[in-house]
Amino acid sequence: MSLTSPEAFSVEKHVAIAAVRRACLVTCTVFNQLVRDRTDILQKEDESPVTVGDYAAQAVINTVLKNAFPNDPIVGEEGADALRQGSNARLRERVISSTGEKAQWGLGSEHERSSGSLLKAIDEGNDTGGPNKRMWTVDPIDGTKGFLRGGQYAVCLSLIVNSQVVLGVIGCPNIQIHPANPDEGKGCIFVAVRGQGAFQITLSGTGAVKLPYFPSETSYVLQSEEPKHTNIPLIKRVSDELNLTEWGMDSQAKYCCLARGEGAVYLRMPAPTVGGKQPYEERIWDHAPGSILIEEAGGKITDSEGTPLRFGLGRGMGENRGFVATVDEELHGRVVSAIKRAQFTEDAKKTKATP
Repeated sequence: MSLTSPEAFSVEKHVAIAAVRRACLVTCTVFNQLVRDRTDILQKEDESPVTVGDYAAQAVINTVLKNAFPNDPIVGEEGADALRQGSNARLRERVISSTGEKAQWGLGSEHERSSGSLLKAIDEGNDTGGPNKRMWTVDPIDGTKGFLRGGQYAVCLSLIVNSQVVLGVIGCPNIQIHPANPDEGKGCIFVAVRGQGAFQITLSGTGAVKLPYFPSETSYVLQSEEPKHTNIPLIKRVSDELNLTEWGMDSQAKYCCLARGEGAVYLRMPAPTVGGKQPYEERIWDHAPGSILIEEAGGKITDSEGTPLRFGLGRGMGENRGFVATVDEELHGRVVSAIKRAQFTEDAKKTKATP
């Protein structure tokens, strides 16, 4: 069967949607019960917060995937080493209790999951990635800081075959179902399969809409809310040149908004390094689901130099040259050119300032 045939990945799509939906419900429960008082939070080495929700969501997704596709490797953001530490016993029990409500997930009471088996489920995401393989990527809560403050975050899952993203599913519990009608409520899942288009459904699984469908009256540049990971001043120069309005948002929800028509560009440029610090390394789970969503909605995504993204290098994506996603090819070319001019101006200022 061809990778782009109408029947391709139909089982994988349904399993992925189910896994993301169930993980979204876990994250919502965790937020309502645990996050509001800002308890049960660790710090990873990169200083981003990790919550019960991250671990619980990854445990749920990995368990569903391994039940359905036991031979498929998983590249996930989280590992369970921190949860094994004695000082984190209370956090570990929170994760177990957060994932032990639904028997059909393979995590419920009739499966009698132990602490060890749950940690093993999280660690199923420790695959190293690479080319010439079929693998899943999992980002259980993309935009953890948005999650903690009740803003935008995303539960992200993709399937990569021989370095090509063939399936992407992104759950956004806090995104409005319709951008212009808040009465319709919030909570969406965005789905794309290679060659089959991109769609939005509600979190409950109804109301499928083909993307894009919303003609925005404002031409937005969607960008990160996190200044540590992106060059905000450079993005502003590009936005000003192209007469675009900046819109900050956490997580791969930016890809979802762009795919359904709310924006014109998603722009992510590496933040300047300070004091010899290494640049932030983008990971394949950060962009694989969003990339296929953009492409199947009729848009284009590359690095900032116009080069196709690479998802077969391992867990990372190689040298960080930034990311450009647009709603059409002509605009994409103009954005790449504007970035080159903005970078030239930035480099000239640095040279002038150096004694």
